[in-house]
Formats: sequence, structure tokens, C-alpha cells
Amino acid sequence: VQLQASGGGMVQAGGSLRLSCIVSGVTFSRSSMSWFRQAPGKAREFVAAISWGGATSQYADSVKGRFTISRDNAKNTAYLQMNSLKPEDMAVYYCGVDPRARTYSGFGIRNRGNYLYWGPGTLVTVSS
Repeated sequence: VQLQASGGGMVQAGGSLRLSCIVSGVTFSRSSMSWFRQAPGKAREFVAAISWGGATSQYADSVKGRFTISRDNAKNTAYLQMNSLKPEDMAVYYCGVDPRARTYSGFGIRNRGNYLYWGPGTLVTVSS
């Protein structure tokens, strides 16, 4: 299983970036996808997730209304569109995959432990 995240870079506050995560080695259409991030000196935190059927998506309160997670099953790719970026969004962003076609209850889709495989991360830098 391989995940390759891309799209990170440096942007000014208020700007936008779109992250992509290409997944191979699993049945992508039956995989839930997530984005987590880790800032220097901080724990990895949940950002957004989308269910394998695409019907459910959840966001951290800190990004709700600014970030959008989506998926393209034909391309085995998940995306994270990030708008109105803030300096506090600066972090390494990781995509994770749960290939088990699970149905989550409550906030289960936000649980880092549900994602079995992870990519190496992509750095997002936001200047003020």
C-alpha cells in the first residue's frame, strides 16, 4: 500500500492550496480517507475525513467552513482544498486510509487509529 501526498508549499495568510493524496494497493472506492496534520512540537491532529461511499465527511472545528475534503475514485485520489489559510494551519499534512469499507458511528471517522496506512506528509507553510 502506498500513499503519496502532494500540493503543499508556502502561501500567504488568506491564500489557498489544494492537497492531493494518490493511493495504491487498496480498493480505493471501499476506503475511507482522512487528513491529519502535525505542527512543530504538537501532536498530530485530525483535520478532515470522508467515508468510503463519500456520503459522510467531517471536519475539525478549526477548519470547518474553510477546508473541503473530496475524492475521485476514478483517480484513486483524495483532495483537501484549503482556503483562507491562517498561520496556525502551518503543519505537515498527512493522508491516511482505512481500506475496510467500515461504517463509522459518531465521531469514529476522526479516530486516527482507524487509518491503517499513511503517506509521508506534505508541508504547508503559511506566512502572516
